[in-house]
Amino acid sequence: MGEKIVAGAFAPSDRQAYREKLTQCLAGLERLLSERRFDRPRNLMGLEIELNLAGSDGMPRMRNAEVLQRIASRDFQTELGMFNLEVNILPHRLSGRVFDQLAEELRTGLAYAHRKAAEVDAGIVMIGILPTLGRDDVVSANLSDVDRYTLLNDQMAAARGEEFVLDIEGVERLVSTSASIAPESACTSVQLHLQVTPDRFADVWNAAQAIASVQIALGANSPFLFGKELWRESRPPLFQQATDVRPPELRNQGVRPRTWFGERWISSAYELFEENVRYYPPLLPICDDEDPLRVLDEGGVPSLAELVLHNGTVYRWNRPVYGLADGVAHLRVENRVLPAGPSVVDVIANAAFYYGLVRALADESRPVWSRLPFEAAAENFDAACRHGIDAELLWPRPGRSGGVAKVPAVKLVRDELLPLAAAGLDAWNIEPADRDRYLGVIEERCRLRVNGASWQVDTYHRALEAGLEREGALAATTRRYGELMQVGEPVHTWPVGFPAP
Repeated sequence: MGEKIVAGAFAPSDRQAYREKLTQCLAGLERLLSERRFDRPRNLMGLEIELNLAGSDGMPRMRNAEVLQRIASRDFQTELGMFNLEVNILPHRLSGRVFDQLAEELRTGLAYAHRKAAEVDAGIVMIGILPTLGRDDVVSANLSDVDRYTLLNDQMAAARGEEFVLDIEGVERLVSTSASIAPESACTSVQLHLQVTPDRFADVWNAAQAIASVQIALGANSPFLFGKELWRESRPPLFQQATDVRPPELRNQGVRPRTWFGERWISSAYELFEENVRYYPPLLPICDDEDPLRVLDEGGVPSLAELVLHNGTVYRWNRPVYGLADGVAHLRVENRVLPAGPSVVDVIANAAFYYGLVRALADESRPVWSRLPFEAAAENFDAACRHGIDAELLWPRPGRSGGVAKVPAVKLVRDELLPLAAAGLDAWNIEPADRDRYLGVIEERCRLRVNGASWQVDTYHRALEAGLEREGALAATTRRYGELMQVGEPVHTWPVGFPAP
């Protein structure tokens, strides 16, 4: 969705032409796969983080255009809401001290962005959902002034045909409606990219799906929305409902939502792209001039622009990505599970755990997805979103006896998954100092049962006990979070509550 798109109306003929191009793109992808025209493995990873803008009072600031103008770097881009930014880190090779390098680049970039934001009374807050965000902040008028967002909003609202409904029941219940997709902008996430060969894609994607619940349990950081305490990680239900273009009748018929976990393990990347075309009506039927099959016949590599654009409007938690670099095709798994924050160290620890664990699980001779029903993985994801670090997850029993058992997420990680993640990082040739430092952060989170969500909730309740009203408590929690985020220590070390005056 990063391509420039010019807003305009679509005729029925545009949609028909787009469907035909999607069919050609799928045929082109199938040929590329059968002819083995993809890049060799280069162990490349990439990182994107969505950010919030908030003032010194903890309240959101609708200033992303002004802030981006001051930052003046291609590394920072707009996101859906005027209070959002995104920072993109250039691809790195997974080896050596890459995680320390990433941490230093992030610290430098975010500190610079924070200084520039301060020039317009704003600051960078790296958090899943800004606790002080209100219903009136996520309205059409506060969508970023970018054609692609306007067009996407118009098309999704038209497909829906009625207001979008949010109904999330957690610690408290939130019921809200919106005429636009603007509530989606409340969700700020981390996206972890991993370039893989076609032969390797299914194993990596299946591994990523299997551990999505573990990532959420460890990294939950979004317990509040519109002043309500909901799930420990409220982004997934919010994102699904805020992008749900199905009226109730289609939901009742079992039509799939545009944001979903999936329904089965896969055996190839092609299956996911084909499903996206088969199940999801195009939202942005914009055709490129390229004839992908002719490009292939002439020995070239097509961009498959329509397939890439369509793929960007289906919000899988682990998304397949087709791309071109220097005229060579490649595939990536884009992991979209994690919320932003809390600190740079926490983000990099989450990344190290993910890249190590998917490598180890994808290498196993008897992979976890052959022993874990997909329905159990989906149930785990829901449980982790609801309960965060306190979640209990279904996982295959050790040995060959078979079956699954329910186990606390922190016990599963400490006893079984951390050693696997360490082995995976060794396989990537990560320096032991990097491996031990960042996996040590994960281990301490598990030992202390503390992550961003638990810290937010505990600090918020301390503020209520001190006599603050709900809005004041949320603002105080957000301000304190911002202070500690800037200090940069991992969240398991953050003191709960507020310093003595």
